[in-house]
Parts: sequence; C-alpha cells; structure tokens
Amino acid sequence: MSAAGEGGDKRRISSVLFVCGMNAIRSPMAEALARSLLPPSVYVASAGVRDGQRDPFVDSVLAEKGLSLGDRRPQRLEDLEDSYFDLIVTMAPEAHHAVLDATGTASVDVEFWPMPDPSVATGSREQILEAYRAVCSRIDDHIRKRLLPDQAAPPAPKD
Repeated sequence: MSAAGEGGDKRRISSVLFVCGMNAIRSPMAEALARSLLPPSVYVASAGVRDGQRDPFVDSVLAEKGLSLGDRRPQRLEDLEDSYFDLIVTMAPEAHHAVLDATGTASVDVEFWPMPDPSVATGSREQILEAYRAVCSRIDDHIRKRLLPDQAAPPAPKD
C-alpha cells in the first residue's frame, strides 16, 4: 500500500473513495466535486468512520456551485457495498487511521489530505458559510491537482 502524499503518483484512477469522520461535510463535498470534475467512468464514493447527520451548510455551499447531494445520506465505511478502490483519500486523522487499519496489506493507495472541520466555525451564518466555502475550495484544488489529467497550458497571449 502506498501512502503517497499530495502530488503523488498520477496514474489513471478508475475508482476513488473519500473518507472523513462522519461523512457529513468533507467527504460528501469531495464526492460531489469529484463527480462533477472527473469523467463518468471514474467510480466515486464517500464514507465516514462514525455515524453522522447530513449538514445543511454543505447543501448550501454545493448549491452555490450548481451541485447537489440529492437524497444521499451519510454512510459508514463498513456500510459500503463496494470495498475495492484504486485510491482512498482520507480527510481527518481518525479516518486515516481507520482506513490504514481496514486496508491492511491490500493493494490500494491511501492518501491523507488534511482538511479543517468547518463545523467548528462560529459567528454569523455568512461567516460559517465562508468556513465551509474555504474547505470546499481547498478540496476542489486537491482534486484538480491530484485527479485531473495534466492539461496543456493555455497559449501565451500574442503581442
């Protein structure tokens, strides 16, 4: 098993699993973003290590991007129907340890993308939403850097 970090091996990924604590904020955001960015041939899922409740701030932030979780509910790692993935991305320390324990000697790449928990944000509704937006943007950046094929640089402007 590889624990390649950010910017690791860029071989083609056909399935990716995002895992966080309760599958309520970071991993479902990552799932929705990855589904919107990656080709439909890439299987994308998310899970948590503990039971969680859907977070309405996630729905608001994804809606701003034209994305939706639909009627999807948080699920635990052990509830997944499919357990084989080319890449498992963990987004919280407890998720990383749980995935490493669960995968054992399996041939799967496990990467840790530490993401802050925006649910600890305080202040006005707008300030809390900004914390969620920041995490969403950070996840989007990681997905683009790690999972999208290298794209040609835009042509230089002509004089």
